[in-house]
Amino acid sequence: MGTTEDDPPHALAPGRIGAAFVAIFGLAAAVPVVTLVTLVPSAFAAAAGPLVPLTFVAVALVLLLFWGGYAAMARRAPSAGAAYPVIARGLGRPAGLIAAWLAIAGYQAIQFGLYVLAGAAAAPLLRTWFGVDAPWWAVAAACWALVATVGTVRVEVAAGVVALFAVAEAAVLVGVAAANVVDPDAGRVTPASIVPDPATVDRPVLGLLLAAGVLAFAGFETTANYAEETTRPGRGGYGAVVMVALLLGGVSWSMIVAAGPSLITGTAGSHGGGLLVELAAERVAPWAVTLARATLLVGLLAGLLALHHAIARYLYAMGRERVLPGVLGHTGRRTSAPRAASLTQSLIAGAALAGAYAAGASPGPADARWLLAGGTLSILVLVTGMSLAALLHLNRKPAGEGAWTRFFAPLLSTVALASLGYLAFRDLPALLALPAGSARVWVVPGALGGCLVFGLAHALLLRLLRPVIYAGIGLAGAAVVITPGPPFIPQQRTPGAHRPERIEVSQKSPEPE
Repeated sequence: MGTTEDDPPHALAPGRIGAAFVAIFGLAAAVPVVTLVTLVPSAFAAAAGPLVPLTFVAVALVLLLFWGGYAAMARRAPSAGAAYPVIARGLGRPAGLIAAWLAIAGYQAIQFGLYVLAGAAAAPLLRTWFGVDAPWWAVAAACWALVATVGTVRVEVAAGVVALFAVAEAAVLVGVAAANVVDPDAGRVTPASIVPDPATVDRPVLGLLLAAGVLAFAGFETTANYAEETTRPGRGGYGAVVMVALLLGGVSWSMIVAAGPSLITGTAGSHGGGLLVELAAERVAPWAVTLARATLLVGLLAGLLALHHAIARYLYAMGRERVLPGVLGHTGRRTSAPRAASLTQSLIAGAALAGAYAAGASPGPADARWLLAGGTLSILVLVTGMSLAALLHLNRKPAGEGAWTRFFAPLLSTVALASLGYLAFRDLPALLALPAGSARVWVVPGALGGCLVFGLAHALLLRLLRPVIYAGIGLAGAAVVITPGPPFIPQQRTPGAHRPERIEVSQKSPEPE
């Protein structure tokens, strides 16, 4: 469906992708394979056992509650930029700008972390297939070129490419999980693989698991960016949450089954990030193991593409309202894609990668962990703000939603997300793999605070210097018309005008005696 002469200039094309493709964008942005090779083995090594898959299910239920309130907001006013217009309508214009900068900074950090991991994931494959030792920056540059190219095409074409990578990632993960379940440890699947022993449940570990679990879903909320381009705004997020939960919960459970409930802790401690592949190597052919290794790179590419499109739509939404330079709000004449915003994002990412190369940086998994953790924490703050904004806006201006959608679901999700955020910041040293009390822990909260200060300063400057643009924040480019009223001219007040009965009496002629 193309644009017509009646379409507004520089608009995204409506109705080009369905809810299924939007859900796949969310699945790709969450990059489940990264969680399965980084977070899950660490959780198993900490003796979490069956709590790991159950944590993913619990977090998914919270996020489904959250999405109910957001979907109601999206149906009222579909808009690109996701958290930016939602929080602006619910919590005010300054909060909307803070949310936009938090989102952009968070997604940039996650994207750079994925570029680092791509270099590490491609190295053994290139060595096995071609006998080449490629440096991280060469792999990152190749991934960047692919992302920059796909970023400017029609959204349905980009969705097809992302779907190809994401479905391939999911298919391999499902195959690995099936192999684990078909050939379980000791030849049978026991209830101990999914039912935790209450005596072994460690409350600090449970809190850390819940915090890490919600971070594993970071990326599903990018589905909100396509509200203007989908046929059913607000629906894709449900599918993204369910698919991520099934993959993370199902594959992590299958790893317990394969290693054995009593042996998973030691096995995870010895294999570390290679746990997924090592368990598969005991059950499938060598070519399938290589395919499983390639899945990590494929999943990273899918995540890079999905995050690029999310950032581009934030830049587009802010450019359309002229909060940022108006050129960012332009779309391609033939593609109706946010071409200028996409190219700008490609230049930003390319400049950062080139700067890291020029500085002689050699980032590794530890650096990627920092970037991913910091980025996902900003997204957790963002999602909590979206939930609160939906709660306030839907009840301040009710429009036919039921009590569950309008009040109870947003209230429960806001409380749950805020609690998970507290756990995440409380256990930040463990999430960053740093010793308790390390000064480096404050880097992430400091960066989030910097986004808050920057967004607030941006809002105050706009309010002072560009009040009309400030008034249009969160309105998706709708025209803001300010009609000044006639000047107030004070009029002579008739004495006693506030008491008409006195005037009437005084105007009567005196009766003759």
